[in-house]
Amino acid sequence: MGSANNSNSAARKARIEEMRRAERSRARRNRTLVIAASVVVVAGLVVGGVVLADSGSGSGKKDTAASGDNGKGTGDVNSKSSGDSGHFTTGKDGVRTWKGTLARTHVTTPVSYPMQPPVGGNHNPVWADCNGDVYTQQLHDENAVHSLEHGAVWVTYTPKAAKADIETLSAKVKKTPYSLMSPYENQAAPLMLSAWGHQVAVKSASDPEVNKFFADFVQGPQTPEPGASCTGGVMK
Repeated sequence: MGSANNSNSAARKARIEEMRRAERSRARRNRTLVIAASVVVVAGLVVGGVVLADSGSGSGKKDTAASGDNGKGTGDVNSKSSGDSGHFTTGKDGVRTWKGTLARTHVTTPVSYPMQPPVGGNHNPVWADCNGDVYTQQLHDENAVHSLEHGAVWVTYTPKAAKADIETLSAKVKKTPYSLMSPYENQAAPLMLSAWGHQVAVKSASDPEVNKFFADFVQGPQTPEPGASCTGGVMK
């Protein structure tokens, strides 16, 4: 029994190290792409400025293609639906699993989710960095949901959570690729863990469900986009 546990632990460590190597490689590629994109953007701005100067501003009309249009021509910049339908079912271990549909459309407007924190649904095109990132301020749901789509586990806590638990969970997240942590005021319990389609409230950092949830859902089978980057998104 002991040898099996040691084998599982070694395999998990190897898996995490491989994730770290992949993340470092992606980060290098992202830096190169950002530099190249910046050059293109600057050139575009220069050309665009010339075109605007030539076209003049005498029409007095505003551009009605708002950023929240999402390509549908509505010009709606208000909160949009998550596109989710269904409900949670709770297992014997306390893990809630979403039964139904979790939409995956990229939107640039705020999204109204049927659960807090959300475990899926329409989300921002930019993910929150989730390579063991610990945030001290609440994230936008829309960015964090994109991280869940990449296979991350999201640890959230309210002001009612014990300081010792926050510190312990923060240390765990920092050494775990494909995880992130942030405060979240409007959730039902002081400490919660979320993955795409799954969520659990834990009593403390020492709750056995913490390690189990991480083992099950960090890049777990629920991941819509396994192996997608957890760096190069929303930077602190």
